[in-house]
Amino acid sequence: MTDEFAAHRHAVGGISYIDVGQGPVTLFVHGVFTNGRLWRNCVRLLSDHRRCISIDLPGHGHTPPLGNPSVWGLADAVDTVIRELGLRDIHLVGNDTGGAVCQIVLTRDPGQFASCVLTNCDTEGNFPPPAFRPAVWAAKARMLYAARPLSRLPKVAKHIYRTGYQNVSAVPDDVIIDYLAPPLSSLDGARFMTALLSSMTPSLLAPIRPALGACEVPTAIVWGTGDIFFRRSWADWLVDLIPGATEVVEVPEARLFFPDERARELVDALESHWK
Repeated sequence: MTDEFAAHRHAVGGISYIDVGQGPVTLFVHGVFTNGRLWRNCVRLLSDHRRCISIDLPGHGHTPPLGNPSVWGLADAVDTVIRELGLRDIHLVGNDTGGAVCQIVLTRDPGQFASCVLTNCDTEGNFPPPAFRPAVWAAKARMLYAARPLSRLPKVAKHIYRTGYQNVSAVPDDVIIDYLAPPLSSLDGARFMTALLSSMTPSLLAPIRPALGACEVPTAIVWGTGDIFFRRSWADWLVDLIPGATEVVEVPEARLFFPDERARELVDALESHWK
């Protein structure tokens, strides 16, 4: 299988994205060690009645390593796409590190957004989560480039992604390769990911807490309860912090990358929120 939305791929300001469908603008933001293809199943289910834009963040997918290698730089990339495409009334959806990026983007100009949905993601105080810290330590030890063979061995790499998927064997091999090749197979990619992971600290998102705590944008927290990285307590933390968030919608036993393998359940939650 190849990239099923390749014909809809574009780039602006060096940032690659797919743009499929017509209707209310829905902007999807992935996290580290994935890319815009994380949302492919959601896009299939939504693009007959919504305009779905899925970004490849810098150093991931088809976007080269560019800009500031931190969550702030990733947010700048999302802002670039929003600005250059002239997007307004955006329905923002984020997962993993992309959820942290969404929190930043949301607080910079809340008036751009009609709604926000955060799935299992980094927050102040849990960035990076304890279960992900070995990857951060490996990055700081300059070990990422040594892991480049994984980008050519999807069957082996899938063992790593078992922490994020309930049934990783069902994920196409080329998707796993697309996830890993950009940050691992080139020296520039490995350097960018090393700097990005090394920048992560529990207090990194503290500067946006006041703005997030005043954000009235309607926000849904949709959380997989089987995730070892982002426990349910962090979903409650977000609901307590964000005035526009009212409750947590649970996806039972779902792991971090449930937007891919359990897209139907996420889409049901999205459409309920949008109503």
